[in-house]
Amino acid sequence: MVRQKGLGRGLGALIADPGESKAGTPLDVRVDAISPNPLQPRKTIRDKELKALIQSVKDKGVLEPLVVRPSGNGQYELIAGERRWRAATAAGLNRVPVIIKEATEAEMLEIALIENLHREDLNPIEEAESYQMLADRFEHTQETIARLAGKDRSTVANLLRLLNLPGPVQDDVRQGRLSTGHARALLPLGDESKILAARQQVLTRDLTVRQTEALVKQALKGSTRRTENRSVADEAYYQSLGEQMTRRLGSKVRVTPRGKKGKVEIRYNSHEELARIMDLLGVKPV
Repeated sequence: MVRQKGLGRGLGALIADPGESKAGTPLDVRVDAISPNPLQPRKTIRDKELKALIQSVKDKGVLEPLVVRPSGNGQYELIAGERRWRAATAAGLNRVPVIIKEATEAEMLEIALIENLHREDLNPIEEAESYQMLADRFEHTQETIARLAGKDRSTVANLLRLLNLPGPVQDDVRQGRLSTGHARALLPLGDESKILAARQQVLTRDLTVRQTEALVKQALKGSTRRTENRSVADEAYYQSLGEQMTRRLGSKVRVTPRGKKGKVEIRYNSHEELARIMDLLGVKPV
């Protein structure tokens, strides 16, 4: 895939100087002419934070321009500054200052992502979803994403793993009921039902991350023990079947299971023994 100009170069390379816009200076545009960024990484804005910003906007206006791109017919699409735009709308402002920028969808996502990361506005799941979108929609590698976000590749990889968790656990992380450490501790359980069962214990008992790790470790030990016990029991069962069939046919029989399928082997040492087995099974030569 051909890389778009400016990708992976950081916020400063993607947004023009705040003192300039397409027209040379920040422009005032109607609030209702701006639509939200469909690629906005941040899905959750706490009411307390928004109320404080609304009051600030009422008192002093929007001090930092929003970044938008033209969408035609005097309309604009928000790239960065969604909280300021929401606050301005709630505060009843008619116009807001903006910087106009021509941007691709990839650049829109990158700018919004970096802005939120710099302000530490994203929860871990939102951050992971943003990284996943960069990977899926724009074919960014983890190395590219890490460079863009200013983080280690291992950090990006660990965050992406959180998206393998069941929805309720992801919601817990979004809302702050579980930390990233809790979520990562649950991942080794693999099975959704086991993760949800452990999650319930963590929430009910208010377990720490270390206690959660111990809980998961114990659950994995128990699972391994049950698997081993089942394996021994299954082996004994099929061995017993083989012995019963051996006595019935008078020839060595081996039963080998393979999941729900398997095979039955009947050994014979001569044509006469084969004929005897066929006779016992009621099979007649063609």
